[in-house]
Amino acid sequence: MDDVSLSETGLPPAHAGRILLIACGALAHEILALKAANGWAHMDLQCLPAKLHLWPDKIIPAMEEAVAEARDRYDTIFVVYADCGTGGQLRAACDRLGIEMVEGPHCYSFFEGNAKFAAGAEEEFSAFYLTDFLVRQFDAFVWKPMGLDRHPELRDMYFGNYTKLVYQAQLDDPALDVKAQDCARRLGLAYERRLTGYGDLAVTLGRVAG
Repeated sequence: MDDVSLSETGLPPAHAGRILLIACGALAHEILALKAANGWAHMDLQCLPAKLHLWPDKIIPAMEEAVAEARDRYDTIFVVYADCGTGGQLRAACDRLGIEMVEGPHCYSFFEGNAKFAAGAEEEFSAFYLTDFLVRQFDAFVWKPMGLDRHPELRDMYFGNYTKLVYQAQLDDPALDVKAQDCARRLGLAYERRLTGYGDLAVTLGRVAG
């Protein structure tokens, strides 16, 4: 599954397992890698379009619709989203539906490790974060939606209060490192790379897998 499809349409479930993971399309590669590495054949993955992050209010109805369609087919449904800009509404919706979701305010936190991210939050309030997916899709999720492709002079207005770009690398990929450095250059920010791996995502999915 390519990143454009994951951004625009998501990923349908295979209807082969007992547990369904309803996830953001931006996490598909990482979840599929964890499934393969751990032999979690009893877990199916359904991804909602990653572009929903551009309109967080659309995440909740999309998730609710996916849950309604899957209820009768699975023993367990787990939502692989953090709060993701919904202001606690996604958590409230999951509680109302009686399903669990990933802990943390956003994927930058659980990739780093929620406890570690929270401990450093006061010192990193001026950091702008990218994951592997967002490095690959930088133009589609950052540059173009902010209008910087048409009005590059807006860069300082948007990013003037940031001091550095932190690339949280899930994979040790030199090509992505180069691309992330270019993202930092385009935004006029200092660059820092951290090899986080899958962080709390791996721990959480291991618990869900049982």
